[in-house]
Amino acid sequence: MAIATINPATGETLKIFEPLSDAQVKSAVYTADEAFCDYRNTSFPQRAKWMYKAADILEKDKAEFAKVMTLEMGKPFQSAVAEVEKCALVCRYYADKAADFLRDVYIETDASQSFVKYQPLGVILAVMPWNFPFWQVFRFVAPALMAGNVGLLKHASNVPQCALAIENIIQQAGFPQGVFQSLLISSDKVANLIADERVKAATLTGSEGAGASLAAAAGKHIKKTVLELGGSDPFIVLASADLEAAAITGTKARMLNNGQSCIAAKRFIVAEAVADKFEKLLLEQFQKLKVGDPMKEDTNIGPLATADILKELDEQVQKSLSSGAKVLLGGKPLLNMKGNYYPPTILTDIPVDSPTAKEEFFGPVAMLFRIKNIDEAIKLANDTPFGLGASAWTNDTEEQQYLISEIEAGAVFINGLVKSDPRMPFGGIKLSGYGRELSIQGIHEFVNVKTVWVK
Repeated sequence: MAIATINPATGETLKIFEPLSDAQVKSAVYTADEAFCDYRNTSFPQRAKWMYKAADILEKDKAEFAKVMTLEMGKPFQSAVAEVEKCALVCRYYADKAADFLRDVYIETDASQSFVKYQPLGVILAVMPWNFPFWQVFRFVAPALMAGNVGLLKHASNVPQCALAIENIIQQAGFPQGVFQSLLISSDKVANLIADERVKAATLTGSEGAGASLAAAAGKHIKKTVLELGGSDPFIVLASADLEAAAITGTKARMLNNGQSCIAAKRFIVAEAVADKFEKLLLEQFQKLKVGDPMKEDTNIGPLATADILKELDEQVQKSLSSGAKVLLGGKPLLNMKGNYYPPTILTDIPVDSPTAKEEFFGPVAMLFRIKNIDEAIKLANDTPFGLGASAWTNDTEEQQYLISEIEAGAVFINGLVKSDPRMPFGGIKLSGYGRELSIQGIHEFVNVKTVWVK
């Protein structure tokens, strides 16, 4: 895949980038390793000063960064602005909290003194996706750099200007040269980076195929990895739920980022007693959505990021229809529009044993299933190889506790939208990956948890 900016709203190739040579990649790794030797000894207050500055730059130039995101991968401009603001938030969060999260923890033993010490590992490779091209990177950058590590970024090939902009932000903020570098390289170069003894660990957000490939390469060299992969998140609506609130939130949850989010609500699992009413409310919300130019403020749904994603999504919908599903709304690409546009779509009557019932639809397509009771809802929710997030709607406290206990996912949100929050750990189970980002758990992923015992 070429490293290029291709406007998904028009299909126009705007800029092509020359990939780094093998010699340039080796030089970047050398620079990162050398930078770590000094950077690991900088103080938390000094790192925090630089991180606060990065947050200030993000906020000051948020419109400029948002335009780059929208241009490269098609998310609505207002959504892109919110993403930049969230990046500033995570920078400030770890600038505030890192010293406490990583302070020595003293434990009483038979020693005169014993404690746990947290120390940085070194050069960390981050392989990041295009769908949240700033947020995914900064939720790695903030904890990794505040812990004293240094970073190498292999970003998705369709968002090179985002990758370079992030590197520039870190440099402008005052971080030492080499502490964070964006490498414009193809995916087939990742294995060699993992094999380099100076690269100590890696994190990847992306597909399960990409995650398996990275994990295999890292396993060969006994290196730590954190993986945040796909999801086919359930959105459960039981009889006692506030149906209007659920329909409004469910629409937002499905359509976030033009439907291209790992934690988007993808499978709507609704109690039969309220299914007709909820379906009507959800349809009304979907029909209000405006598809169009992502740069315009009143656009709700922009283009999908690439032509291949559009093709794959349509193939999944058509396969669902062949299996017996019905279209309540949408269901075909918007061929009258230039670019990778797919309309808000609702599929019903999907056979639960059909292949697509368990797949991840990466676009504005909602699947509606009807269930008789909470046990059937949980069984269907868990009947997928993924386990990232889940949203469940009920005002019955016993049902809430049962759902929290039995849903197989890294996160369960009751009567709310599944979202990432710097204060809470984020990650999945099963084919959705392992390890956690954000909160104290996220910063502990890439440190040496050292036991110290003194007699």
